[in-house]
Amino acid sequence: MKKFLFAPAVFLSLFATAQKSKLIIGTYTSGKSEGIYIYDFNTATGDSKMLSSIKSSNPSYLAVSPDKKYLYAVNEDADSLNNGGMVSAFKFGKKKKQLIFINQQPSGGNHPCYITTDKNGKWVIAANYSGGSFSITPLAGDGSLRTDKKVIQHEGKGINKQRQEKAHVHQTLLTEDNRHLLVADLGIDKLMIYDFDAATGQATANNSASISVTAGSGPRHIAIHPSNKYVYLTEELSGTVGAFSFDNASGKLKLLQTISAVPEDYKGSLSGADIHVSPDGKFLYASNRGELNNLVIYKIDEATGILSVAGFQSTMGIKPRNFSFDPGGDFLLVANQDSDNIAVFSVNHTTGLLTDTGKTILVPNPVCLVWVD
Repeated sequence: MKKFLFAPAVFLSLFATAQKSKLIIGTYTSGKSEGIYIYDFNTATGDSKMLSSIKSSNPSYLAVSPDKKYLYAVNEDADSLNNGGMVSAFKFGKKKKQLIFINQQPSGGNHPCYITTDKNGKWVIAANYSGGSFSITPLAGDGSLRTDKKVIQHEGKGINKQRQEKAHVHQTLLTEDNRHLLVADLGIDKLMIYDFDAATGQATANNSASISVTAGSGPRHIAIHPSNKYVYLTEELSGTVGAFSFDNASGKLKLLQTISAVPEDYKGSLSGADIHVSPDGKFLYASNRGELNNLVIYKIDEATGILSVAGFQSTMGIKPRNFSFDPGGDFLLVANQDSDNIAVFSVNHTTGLLTDTGKTILVPNPVCLVWVD
């Protein structure tokens, strides 16, 4: 039997190659950005290398198909008819190093700002911020977007006359079992629950399970705990985070706690953005824009879902939008929209605190970070 011997340097090289994941970055294209960028990211070292980019108009949020063959992007545009937003479909090229455009369809409203796929890869769901609606678009077998979409319109307004003059759907997030669609509406101060039929793409409002939040708080983004027992919500206008118990059988939410997302002595503007639970379920992170440009870090009591502040971390940039854990969970990356950089932090799994690695990815107007591992 032949024996194959590898020098240590060769072994390390193979190990490093095995640790690489693809980081896909969505941006705003009003500045120097071309559209969507693909980077190699080494989950062992935190190093990165640009591979390619593809032109697309304001592809601010992205979603990868469950089979990792396709990418979907909102095009956060608008027109006078409230139908200027689009959704674009792409397929990954050889070894996921490039994107190839497939087709594009209207999102059903202006300024689509979030997108997700269902767990079976049959539907794409997009949130239309200015349109106050969300759309459910069926997918063909080749990953393309079909034309027979469904649009669900929200109605109403809130007490903030400048920001809540009408409905503003900000996020559409499915539960892991594909049964419930959670929809955050900043304009009407509601976290809506829809029963989702994955066979037909039908979303039916579950009004008894949905919940109204404090008037003027402005629900924005949602995070579901890995246990499926808790849901967390960033409230953009009030600088707070809501913690809810969640009954996955019925979809029903119950408020457990509302906690500040800013330091106690802070008196400046409030502009909460994104929110995520750590992969191990022990910590919750939420981003603050405005004058803060930081992340708040909470420890989660896994028995009750209650939050306590563990600390704050500067995002090393301006206007942090989406942030994301790498596939290994050892790094947290933050997209700083107005400083054209993505900061890379290492994660302390015991305390939840972050350390700046000094490794920065320079991309114009980054907004969204997704992965293909």
